[in-house]
Amino acid sequence: MRHTLPIAPQFYVTAPQPCPYLDGRMERKLFTALQGENAEKLNDSLSQQGFRRSQNVLYRPSCAECSACLSARIDVSAFTASRSQKKTLNRNTDLARRATSPWASEEQYELFRRYLDSRHANGGMADMDVFEFAAMIEETPIRSRVVEYTHKETGALTGVSLTDVLGDGLSMVYSFYAPHVPKRSMGTYMILDHIEIAREAGLPYVYLGYWVPGSQKMGYKAKFSGLEVYVGGTWRKMTNPSDFSADTHPLSTDPIAEQVANIQLPDVRPTRAR
Repeated sequence: MRHTLPIAPQFYVTAPQPCPYLDGRMERKLFTALQGENAEKLNDSLSQQGFRRSQNVLYRPSCAECSACLSARIDVSAFTASRSQKKTLNRNTDLARRATSPWASEEQYELFRRYLDSRHANGGMADMDVFEFAAMIEETPIRSRVVEYTHKETGALTGVSLTDVLGDGLSMVYSFYAPHVPKRSMGTYMILDHIEIAREAGLPYVYLGYWVPGSQKMGYKAKFSGLEVYVGGTWRKMTNPSDFSADTHPLSTDPIAEQVANIQLPDVRPTRAR
């Protein structure tokens, strides 16, 4: 009888390119493919170690002299809405939530284009066409949902979140919303609503992507109580954002080989029948 040994994921590093969060810096990512029958186990395991999903790829920042990007998640049990966040919830009671399978629509793409043109016109996704958008939404080997927020009376699409369902929480892969209704604070509202979804489902965490000290784009994430950041191989409660620095140092990041060696992979060995 011939036996096939499980193949461990192969990790690679991207070429340096301008950092989208901190001016004058270069970013580099450590990544691996997300595929096969064990994709969900791998996604769960690496998400707990600071990785994020983009279509069929899992990645984590691995910049040569900078470790400012910190994976962030909210401990649902430790979260309490602030006075400002309660107002945001009240301002959006006229919206309805609908969670569907990861399927792209023209209405979503139109909203996505309006969002990018207003907020990220010079970003890396600015030239994304409808086919690339559909791939971003639909190419997922794991359990994913598109969470849409529409106006109860008009039916107008106001916000969308591509969300992965992990073993220990919800991961907000990418969110976008109508850019010309700032009073709604839609970015904050969708996070607050995902906290409620996770609470209803008995899931302990909501993963938010990366928080970057010194980046105004990411400052809003530090306003959520119960926030944890992944630092030095462990999750730490954030009690004071000023405790974290965006300063560079040549020893900020471990060598790639050491990083890969320290990644904990899930056990994907086949179970023997008894």
